[in-house]
Amino acid sequence: MLAKEIRQKYIDFFVKKYDHKQIDGASLIPENDPTVLFTTAGMHPLVPYLLGEKHAAGKRLVNAQKCVRTDDIDEVGDTTHLTFFEMMGNWSLGDYFKEESIKMSYEFLTLPINDGGLGLDPSRIAVSCFIGDEDAARDEEAAKAWEALGFHRKKDGDELCGGLIYFYGKKENWWGPAGQTGPCGPDTEIFYIVDKEKCPKCDEMGVACDCGKPVEIWNNVFMQYNKGEDGLFVPLTQKNVDTGLGLERMTAIMQNKNTAFETELFASAIGKIRELAKNNVENANSNFAESERIIADHLRASVFIIGDRNGVTPSNTDQGYVLRRLIRRAIRHAKKLGIQGEFISEIAKIYIDLYKDVYPELEQFKEKIITTLQKEEEQFIRTLDQGEKEFEKILPHLLSNNQKILSGRLAFKLYDTYGFPIEMTVELAKENGLEVDMNGYQEAFDKHQELSRAGAEKKFKGGLADNSEATTAFHTTTHMLHEALRQVLGKHVEQRGSNITAERLRFDFSHPDKMTPEEIKKVEDIINTEIAKNHEVKMEEMTVEEAKAKGAMGLFESKYGEKVKVYSIGDFSVEICGGPHVKNTGELGKFKIKKEQSSSSGIRRIKAVLE
Repeated sequence: MLAKEIRQKYIDFFVKKYDHKQIDGASLIPENDPTVLFTTAGMHPLVPYLLGEKHAAGKRLVNAQKCVRTDDIDEVGDTTHLTFFEMMGNWSLGDYFKEESIKMSYEFLTLPINDGGLGLDPSRIAVSCFIGDEDAARDEEAAKAWEALGFHRKKDGDELCGGLIYFYGKKENWWGPAGQTGPCGPDTEIFYIVDKEKCPKCDEMGVACDCGKPVEIWNNVFMQYNKGEDGLFVPLTQKNVDTGLGLERMTAIMQNKNTAFETELFASAIGKIRELAKNNVENANSNFAESERIIADHLRASVFIIGDRNGVTPSNTDQGYVLRRLIRRAIRHAKKLGIQGEFISEIAKIYIDLYKDVYPELEQFKEKIITTLQKEEEQFIRTLDQGEKEFEKILPHLLSNNQKILSGRLAFKLYDTYGFPIEMTVELAKENGLEVDMNGYQEAFDKHQELSRAGAEKKFKGGLADNSEATTAFHTTTHMLHEALRQVLGKHVEQRGSNITAERLRFDFSHPDKMTPEEIKKVEDIINTEIAKNHEVKMEEMTVEEAKAKGAMGLFESKYGEKVKVYSIGDFSVEICGGPHVKNTGELGKFKIKKEQSSSSGIRRIKAVLE
C-alpha cells in the first residue's frame, strides 16, 4: 500500500464511519505563534480549540498535517529520524473520549483492507498506558478499554509480544503541557512488533525498548487536566482527544520495509543521488547509506519549508537558519559521495512531482523553490572555496614550526567564522600530514551550542499558540494591511505568508515592484484612518461558497460545504481566518511600516509595528 493510499484511507475511515470532518492542514510556519519555529504536530494549529474555542467544522476533526521537527537534525542519517514528516490525526473537541478513541484506532489498524482498514495482524499489536503518580491517577480507563478489545496486562515473566498492556510513567505516557502551564494528560501509545530479532532488553523493557523491534505507530493523547501556576493538575471541563499516526512510519510497515527510506517516498530521490554519485553506494551498511539518507531527508524538508504558503528563505536567524543548515548539510554529504557541481534542483524536482497532487503549493511555488535552492547552493560552494583559502593561510605557519596538530580553536574558527565544515578541515589536514584536535574542537562547539540553545529557549520556550494581546493585535492588523495594499497597489496583491511575534508583524504579498515612499505612506494612512473609526470586528460562520459570495479574501482550501470563520472589520475588510482578533480596531494603536523589501521573485515583504 502506497503512502497516498494510506493517507486517503485514514481520512475516509474517520469521515465516513465516524462522522469526522476533514480539515486542511496548517502552514508549516506558524502564523501567530512566536513560541515555536515550525508546526511540530497536528495538534499545534488546533490549540485554541483544544482550549475551548468553537471550531467551525464541529467537534470531530481529521486531517493530514505537514510537520517539521529540528531537535534531532544531527541524528538524521540513521534509519528512523526524519526532519519533515506527515502526521495523520483525528480529534475530539469535548466529544468522545478514551473508550471510543481506542476502539476507533484499533479498528482502523486491524480491519481488513477491503473493509476500509489497514489489515494489521492483531497478534503483533501491543500498547502502553500511564502508570500514575502523585499528579494524576493510573489510567485505568484506557487500560480497561484495551482489555475490552482482548488485550491483557503484562505480568512478570511475560515476553515482549502483541496483546500486552504495559504501564509507564510520564516520560513515556504523558503529554504536556507544552509550556509551564496549560492542558495536558495521559496518553496510550500503540506499537507494532516487527519481524526482527529481539534484543536482550526487550522482555525487561517491553515496548519501551529502543532496539527497533517494537515500533510506535500511533499515540492517543487524552487532555483531561490543566496544570496551573501552582503546579496542581486540575480536571478540565472540556476533555479532548488528540491522536497522531506517522505516515512515513506506517508506510514502511505496510510495505514490510525496514525504514521509510526504502519506500516510494524516498526511493526516486535516493536513486538519483546514487546516479549522481561517483562512489559505490550499494552497501547499505556503509557510511554512504547514511549520507544518502541525510541528503534525501534534508532536501525533502527544504522543499516543503520553501514551498509552504508561508515559506521562508535561507538566512542566519530562526526558520531561515534551520533551512540553511539543512541545505548545507546535504551539500556536505553530497561531496562525501563524490557528487560534483550543482545537483540540488534535480532532487527537488523529484519531490515536487511526487507530492504536487496532495500539496499543490509545491507546484505553485516550484520556481521559487528551485531558484532559492540553487542560490543557496552556489553561495555555499563559494563558502567552501573561502574556507579552503583560509586553511591554506594557516598551513605554512604550522608546517614551518613542525606542528602536527591543528588546534581545536582554529578548526572551530574555520567552522564558525567561515562556515567550513569540520569534516573538510580534517580531510585537508590529513592530506598535509596533520591531525585536528577534535577534543578541543568539540569543547568549543559544545560551548557555542550551549549559548545558542540558551538563546533559543528564551525565544521558543513553549509550544502553545501565543494569543497574547500583542500578537492578537498584529494578527488583526494583517487583515487591514492586506486590504490597504490591494487598494493602493491593485487587486493582483495576494497574501503569500505572514509571521507574527510580540514585537512586529511580517507580511509577504505578490507584487512585482519595490513600493515607493508615497505608496508606503498611503498604506499607512489608510490603515490608521480605519483604526481611528473604531470598527467592530465581527465573526460569522458560513460555508466557503457563502464566504466567496460575501467577497471574503482568504485561502480557499477548505472542502466543499465545510464551514469557515469569516471576520469582518467594519465595511473595510472581510477575510476567512481562524486566528485571534481584537474586538475593536480602536485597540490597535498607530500602524507604522518599518521596512519594505524583496522576499523572493515577485514577492515583497513588509515588516511593521503598532506604536
